[in-house]
Amino acid sequence: MDMTMLTEIEKLSILIGGIAGLYLIGALVWSIVYPARRIWPPKEATKSVKIRVWAATIAIFSATFLLGIFDWNSLGWPAEIRWGIGLTLIILGNIVVWAGVVKIGFAATSGEVAELKTDGLYRYSRNPQYMADMAILIGWAVLSASNWATFIAAVGVLTLAIAPFAEEPWLEESYGQQFRDYKSRVRRYI
Repeated sequence: MDMTMLTEIEKLSILIGGIAGLYLIGALVWSIVYPARRIWPPKEATKSVKIRVWAATIAIFSATFLLGIFDWNSLGWPAEIRWGIGLTLIILGNIVVWAGVVKIGFAATSGEVAELKTDGLYRYSRNPQYMADMAILIGWAVLSASNWATFIAAVGVLTLAIAPFAEEPWLEESYGQQFRDYKSRVRRYI
């Protein structure tokens, strides 16, 4: 991955997406190692916390998107694979993400305590929204077949993959036996 040929927008996208990913990964790792002093989920979902988390998340997705546009098919993958797999993952991911937002509500996706959801897609995965977000990022990386989009998408997927490890102690603390029973019968991922 040669950075000398990149435009200023691409360099800025890599920088912003990388910093956002490192910020979220750092917050999640801190929360896993020090659950009593966790950052995510927040002890209090203030407006400031929501803005920081959503801004970093949007930065990763936006950087991945922009890099995919500017570096379109730098990997030289066949269109059938890119459009068949990539577009399918993007569409399915969006359907699941937005169905999840409707199901659990925007506040709960921002770290606020709400009713524990165990039905719908939550019968098959404890984290269908994270799985769907991963599918969107992977789908865009495949569709755009971009070196740099794939790199930032991988940072985003890693962030989403470790988020449940930070959340589950909080879920157990918040919902007790109800969450432990749910956890024993439903997988973390699919």
